[in-house]
Amino acid sequence: MTLTVETPSISAAVAERLARAPHVFLAGHAEAPLSGESRPVLDPATGRAIGTAACGGAADIDRAVAAATRAFDPASPWRTMTPLERGKVLHRIGDAILARADEFAELEVLDAGKVRGAARGIDVDFAARAFHYFAGWPTKIVGSTVPSSHPGIHIRTEKDPVGVVGAITAWNFPLLLCGWKLAPALASGCTVVLKPSEETPHSALWLAELAVEAGLPPGVLNVVPGLGGVAGQALVDHPDVDKITFTGSTAVGKRIARRAADQVKRVTLELGGKSANIIFADADLEAAVAGSAGGIFWHSGQTCSAPSRLFVHRSVHDEVVARLRAIADGLRPGHGLDADTELGPLVNAAQRERVEGHVRLAGEQGATVHMGPEVPRDGYFHPATVISDASDDMTCAREEIFGPVLTVLPFDDTDEVLRRADDSEYGLAAGVWTRNVNTAHRATKALRAGTVYVNGWGLTDPAAPFGGFRQSGYGRDLGPDSLEGYLETKSVWTFYG
Repeated sequence: MTLTVETPSISAAVAERLARAPHVFLAGHAEAPLSGESRPVLDPATGRAIGTAACGGAADIDRAVAAATRAFDPASPWRTMTPLERGKVLHRIGDAILARADEFAELEVLDAGKVRGAARGIDVDFAARAFHYFAGWPTKIVGSTVPSSHPGIHIRTEKDPVGVVGAITAWNFPLLLCGWKLAPALASGCTVVLKPSEETPHSALWLAELAVEAGLPPGVLNVVPGLGGVAGQALVDHPDVDKITFTGSTAVGKRIARRAADQVKRVTLELGGKSANIIFADADLEAAVAGSAGGIFWHSGQTCSAPSRLFVHRSVHDEVVARLRAIADGLRPGHGLDADTELGPLVNAAQRERVEGHVRLAGEQGATVHMGPEVPRDGYFHPATVISDASDDMTCAREEIFGPVLTVLPFDDTDEVLRRADDSEYGLAAGVWTRNVNTAHRATKALRAGTVYVNGWGLTDPAAPFGGFRQSGYGRDLGPDSLEGYLETKSVWTFYG
């Protein structure tokens, strides 16, 4: 039997957004792209077009950067706005997101293949919370007084916004990443040119309109959807862009870093991962298995911090594998707007082919592959998959798959598993499941990852920094640490003697 998926009815507000002509958002209003190019946006659950998005080019990026540069002028409304009022604007943006939370969730389902409940409770809610959190920061960005070794001289520091920020976001969290990137940049007083993924552009464009309605001066936030190799490259190379913040693959991040280095441009990179998750023998197995499965199968594994390498103590290995297979077998695939859906699609056909290739290779290399029930083929679904009898040198244990695919690896002792868990080019996240506080502390100290979870997985908070070690990137999104990426420190010397 071949399963099929139909798109449920959608709200009038979302239908209106999807029906709009392809556009970019510059200096406070929508415009047709100078490139004249566009591309269909597909519903990943059906493979059918739901709208058309602009493919902005270098000329569109030029216009957007020019608008952001004008908005950053010292005499502009944005630069002369008080920190208190800037915070109020950010808070109103968060309120505007929540006021349209159901519509934004629906849009994320249709653009990115999410499941509605997660889109509403995680993506939309977190984006709003990010703006609300960073709304409190403009009044708290302060300099300091420096004790001077010279008589008759007063030294102080000031924190200045870095300037025009080029933000490039990934397709897997279209609205959420807007919160991650835009909220701290705006709190710092920067202006922004945002290039969302050409796969999932609609929520960023809508958010830009709402931001202007909330009081953000025109030109402070500009949005140019487009291809990474065209619009993204033009943004990275533009001489008037002072900072690049990027979320995406490690391969693209490396290219951005090399190009930005030519202009000594500041860069924050949040890149790929192959996160290690460890279940010790004394763990609460019910919680550990549920948390591990949820981490990898949520959003069909299309998260950079997905716990795709699961190390399990040999004494409980077989039981854990059996439980994971049962969970994989029980997940119901379908359209994300269907209330019964538990497993959504991958973002496009190319991603599905990539995941299928990784799973096929794992079997060819000698691993045991267990896939869940049949999934629809008219969209871009892949069954929840558990790979066992694998070894650390297999491709499935080394490379980021970015799909609902979990590789389970047995271990025998703590020293061994901590060494193996850290044997990766990545270092974005890691997890530990144990009832032993000593084991937990030892593991969190040893694991080289930007985020380490103990007896849980996957939560984020606007106040907690997020980023990686090694080839998972550098710099941090979220929390006070992220603000440093959008600020310059100026020393001011006053001679009064």
